[in-house]
Amino acid sequence: MMSQMPQQAALSNCPSCEWPLESDDRFCGACGYDLSAVPAPPADHPTIALNGAPPADGGASWPQAAEPDGTDAPAATHRSADVPGRDSAGSPLPPPPSPPTGSPVSPASGVRFDRPPEPDEYPLQAPDPRVAGPSASAESAAKLCVACRAGRVDSDGYCENCGHAQPRERDHMEQEAGPVAAVSDRGLRHHRNEDAFGIGLATLPDGSPASVAVVCDGVSSATRPDDASLAAARAANESLLAALERGTHPQQGMHDAIVAASHAVNALADEPATAREHSPHQNAPACTIVGAVVTPGLLVVGWVGDSRVYWVPVDRASPPARLTEDDSWAAQMVSAGLMSEAEAYADDRAHAITGWLGADAYELEPHTASFKPDRPGAVVVCTDGLWNYAEAAEEMAELLPPDAASRPLHSARVLVGHALDGGGHDNVTVAVVPFPAVSQGAGSA
Repeated sequence: MMSQMPQQAALSNCPSCEWPLESDDRFCGACGYDLSAVPAPPADHPTIALNGAPPADGGASWPQAAEPDGTDAPAATHRSADVPGRDSAGSPLPPPPSPPTGSPVSPASGVRFDRPPEPDEYPLQAPDPRVAGPSASAESAAKLCVACRAGRVDSDGYCENCGHAQPRERDHMEQEAGPVAAVSDRGLRHHRNEDAFGIGLATLPDGSPASVAVVCDGVSSATRPDDASLAAARAANESLLAALERGTHPQQGMHDAIVAASHAVNALADEPATAREHSPHQNAPACTIVGAVVTPGLLVVGWVGDSRVYWVPVDRASPPARLTEDDSWAAQMVSAGLMSEAEAYADDRAHAITGWLGADAYELEPHTASFKPDRPGAVVVCTDGLWNYAEAAEEMAELLPPDAASRPLHSARVLVGHALDGGGHDNVTVAVVPFPAVSQGAGSA
């Protein structure tokens, strides 16, 4: 039995766009509407007028359709949202609330466009410091990336804008304390800075000033050398300043400060972090130490290890001097008369230290010495990261700027820069202290 197709009623206008139709049209010539898809209207429902006349039953009223303009372009169509709705009881729906002024609502479609407008350019994670207002805080500026100078640094130490890892705080440190200054740098070969320093000013009981500088070098073959040097520098610096304020003789104060630094380093060996790392193949935390105390008429130095103190007079016609003797294999060979200094320091064992601070040190033997220079000058306190590139006192004097006594920070930067230019094979730390001591507030600009 053959299926029967429903008979198509003759249409005079396209039901989609109102374009006039011929009786034999199967598609609308204007909008392409498939006229065969229009079902015959059921006999028991009223036909809805398409010309805007309201239906007899008060049903929905379609808006007036636009008249054809005589071109091939279809007339504008209407959407269901253009017709007022009714609820299930046939009552008109209440009108939607009027959007507030500036609200991102399309009145034609009723659709909210809540997304903010797309900017022409997306801003960086942090404001560009070149256009940042004067209200930007110093704390915010400190968190800017050192590479792109625009992105903020996240908690992991990486720039949110360019992704560069940021240098750690101890990779490069500079500090001034009145006329005393120190600079420490990681160098170009080490993955971290294992040096540390402490500087400060004290007032002696008679009211005269005293300057203090302590420099420590972590032993790389030991556990936590960076923690060892930091603990020693802090302990020694605090001990020295307190002793000077009490009126302790500077040389005795220096000895006691080295002992205090030794106790601080020894305590690290008992901490859980060290206990987890410690093994028969590792040594306890260890470091070297060297310090200087400058008063109006006295220069005191103290040390354990191979960090050094140099004396450089302002009058460069006067000879400079090295004021410390290394606790090292090379120094022992020279003092025993077995090698010349040049031969000893050319040996691969030259820098093997024979004295250090740490729980597994053989015996603590602080070295101290006092000097009474007869002319003004500058005291250079440094690790071997510097003196490897200027070992002799004459070499150090040539590198030190002539105005070192009045510009100690600048001078420390120059010396660190020399070590970096020479290859930066080790961490390098330098403190510069003018002699005689000057009152607080004087110093480099």
